[in-house]
Formats: sequence, C-alpha cells, structure tokens
Amino acid sequence: MRSARLGLALLVAATTAQAADPATLGLPALAAPAAAPALVELGRKLFFDRRLSANGTMSCGMCHVPEQGFASNELRTPLGVEGRSLRRNAPTLLNVAIYTSLFLDGRAASLEAQAWDPLLAGNEMANPSAEAVATRVASLPDYRAPFAAAFPGAAPDRATIGAAIAAYERSLVAGGSRFDRWWFGGEAGATTAEEREGFALFRFRAGCAQCHSIGERDAAFTDQRFHNIGTGRARVAAHAAPVRVELVPGLATNVSQAALASFGEAPATDDGRMEVTGDTADRWKYRTPSLRNVALTGPYMHDGSLATLEAVVEFYDRGGGDDPGKAEWLFPLGLTPAEKASLVAFLKTLTGPNVEALARDARR
Repeated sequence: MRSARLGLALLVAATTAQAADPATLGLPALAAPAAAPALVELGRKLFFDRRLSANGTMSCGMCHVPEQGFASNELRTPLGVEGRSLRRNAPTLLNVAIYTSLFLDGRAASLEAQAWDPLLAGNEMANPSAEAVATRVASLPDYRAPFAAAFPGAAPDRATIGAAIAAYERSLVAGGSRFDRWWFGGEAGATTAEEREGFALFRFRAGCAQCHSIGERDAAFTDQRFHNIGTGRARVAAHAAPVRVELVPGLATNVSQAALASFGEAPATDDGRMEVTGDTADRWKYRTPSLRNVALTGPYMHDGSLATLEAVVEFYDRGGGDDPGKAEWLFPLGLTPAEKASLVAFLKTLTGPNVEALARDARR
C-alpha cells in the first residue's frame, strides 16, 4: 500500500511539474517522473560515445543528430557500422517518451529495451552481447565518477546502461509550440489565418487527425497504432526497378538490380509490423509517428522516401501509395494548391521553441 501511495505521489508531482513547464504545453502527461540529473547526464554521455560500438566508430547520436531534430536529414536511411545501409529512416527522439511501444514496428515495449537494439544489431553498432558493452564501459576510467553518481555501488550492466540512455531520451521534451500556445494556451496571435485554415483541413476534410490524434487537453499527434499507407509495397517495387546512375555530368545510364547485386548487398526486406506479430494482415504496417517538430525531421515515411512536407501532403492528396491492401480510409482528397500550402503551414507550427536549446545541451 505504501509503495502504491508513493508511486501515485511521484506521478502527481511529475504531472504538476510538467503542467508548469512551458516546454510541455500540449504534451500528454508523462507517466515516468523526471530522472535525477546524474542519471540523465550519464545517459547523455553514453548516447554520444562512439566507444560503445564494436569498432569505436558509431554512437546513437550519429543517427539521431541533435542539430537535425534528433533525426537524420541527409539520408533516406542512415548508415551503420562499416557504412552499412540501414533499412529504415531514423525517427526523431524528440518527445519519444510519449510512445507506448518503440521502433516503427513496435517491437520494444520500453525505452530501456529499445536502447539495446542498436547496440547489438549487426549492421548498427555490432556488439556481440550486452555483457561485452558493459565490460567495455566498466574499463573506461571516465565512466567511474558518472556511474557512481547515478548508481551508487552498482556496476555497468544491461539494466543500468539501458536505464541511463532511456533517462536521457526521456529528457528530450519539446512541446509548447505556436500551435500549443494558440490551441491549448488561448494565445490568439500565436498562429496565422493560413495556419488555422490548415489545422481545420487537418482535423476535418483531409482527415489527418484520424491517426495523428488530438485530445481535449493535449495532443500526441499519434494514435500509437500501425497502419499500411502503401509505402511498404512501393519500396518493394522500387527495389525491383533499374537504378539511374550518373556516369559524368550530362551522361547517365540505367543499372539493373542484378548488376547492383553482383557488387553490393541485396536490399533488406521489410514487412513492418508483421515481423513482430507474425500476422500477414500486418505486412507493411508501421506505427503512426507523432507530427510534433515534424518540420525539422525529414525525410519522411518509414523508408525516408518523401523528402519534404510538401511531398507528404501530395502523397496523401493522391490517396496514399499504390497498394490494394492499404488502409480503407485513404482516398484522393482533391486539395487545391492553396489548401496544400495551408496544411504545410500548419505542420510548421508544431515545432517546440526549445529544440535548439536541447541540441546545444546535447553537445556541451
């Protein structure tokens, strides 16, 4: 009973503190109370440390770049250890604490579990085991004081390393956008008429809010569910088509997939949520991403196939991808150029004002 009362008190305290913080305006209440600064600082150090990869070249922060909205803007999908191409776009870690499952297929139930996936993946950081990572961290003198501050009397292991990285990721909170100030804060001048028109389209005619949900008191801009919008099948088709390669300026040729396979890795398959559930009905379904800070985190879709917000709006205006199995609620919208522009304008109001500060803090 005492434990239950303590847990409730911590949750109430965390919720009250969140309500008083302008950076959390509009965000759902976070169930986990704020971590101790020493734990967050240890997690930050681990997050950006290349020594945590098998060959000392990769860190978490190389795919989730602070100055790029804690995503990766340059490539559709990032590069892992030894330059290996990864199969999915790197999603932003801003507000990652709101998710009830992690990764685009939902295979991890907590940030503590999620932290280990890239550390152990053969094409990402390529460590042979969690024990190998813990042994390496324990051998590094500059971790002794941070670990003692965060975990007095405890050694680096799977639990402590996962908890520290998760604590840092939970600290990447970025609400309080111009939209939040207008919609939840009642600040009439925080948005323009065009942006408000875009929001009306978002909620009603365009139907975006069906998946990118908005509540009465907060807005996660995600329903936390998995949907097939046609991008998975499109990726398969794209990998079957010849690739146009520029030989010299003004001269290009088409290279067949068979020729590419003779000197490179074959494209990795990606069945989406089906890889977790085993249910064929879940093929090419991916978790709805939150749209918070979306203007900073392109390229978009699970495979990074759409470079701009304008391209995303065009995609949905066409009714999504060319897949007979896609969600039944996707259909051509027939938006005018002005309506498309207003939707993009609205999406740009979702950027938190403290994102640059989070990026600066990450590099200190």
